[in-house]
Amino acid sequence: MQQAIAVLDSGVGGLTVVKEVMRQLPREKIMYFGDTARTPYGPRPAEEVMRFTREIVDFLIQYQPKMIVIACNTATAVALDDIRSRVDLPVMGVIHPGARAAIGRSKSGVIGVIGTEGTIKSGAYESALRRLSPHVEVVSRTCPAFVPLVEDGNFRSDETFRVVTASLSPLHRVSMDCLILGCTHYPFLSDTISEVMGPDVSLINSAEETAREISTILQESNQLAGRDEVPVHRFFCSGEPWKFQKIAQAWLGQEISLTQIAWHAPHVGA
Repeated sequence: MQQAIAVLDSGVGGLTVVKEVMRQLPREKIMYFGDTARTPYGPRPAEEVMRFTREIVDFLIQYQPKMIVIACNTATAVALDDIRSRVDLPVMGVIHPGARAAIGRSKSGVIGVIGTEGTIKSGAYESALRRLSPHVEVVSRTCPAFVPLVEDGNFRSDETFRVVTASLSPLHRVSMDCLILGCTHYPFLSDTISEVMGPDVSLINSAEETAREISTILQESNQLAGRDEVPVHRFFCSGEPWKFQKIAQAWLGQEISLTQIAWHAPHVGA
């Protein structure tokens, strides 16, 4: 039986990583878990995000994946090291791939980062960027209204443009040439974000770099799927399956097999 690449996220955001993995590694089987009943993770306490991430990993491990991708920036910032210490297989996040892509792209050395409250508060991107380039200037901003837009499938509308414009207007005072989309939900809004930021600012979507790193890890461990493999992907979500399925099928351009896992969904901060 072909082992899957297990991908998890707080909701539909990690589908941006899934789409890129499907493009770069079309023979690989993917198993995805979107915690749509408890999204967003950004405003939640770190210990709660840690617990949720552990629960999802424990669920996915029973299917014996060959690697785990934490395709949620908040969960990556909070739980990556913990999950790596708990499981005996490769575990990767999305922060370091995004940071590497930004350093490679930026010519001015001034890089913007937008993300959830949890990701920005952790300082994980700033730390990753400075490890790669000690003198880089990092400007960070939280955009808490973006994830609800994406989870509602509201990618392009007058409301979306107003919200994105209001959220990003302070960044126009900064002479950055790269903006990291520090949440895997944000690429769903990339057209609007690009329109608001203008042509002189390159948007960095960590999904492409994450997929390349997945390929490297699997190749080095001799675990790439064989040429004759025909993958059967599997998707799980914890709430609003009709909404998840509609967004996933539109984004990925294919029918998906979806199973809802009914977990308790406490209120934010509970």
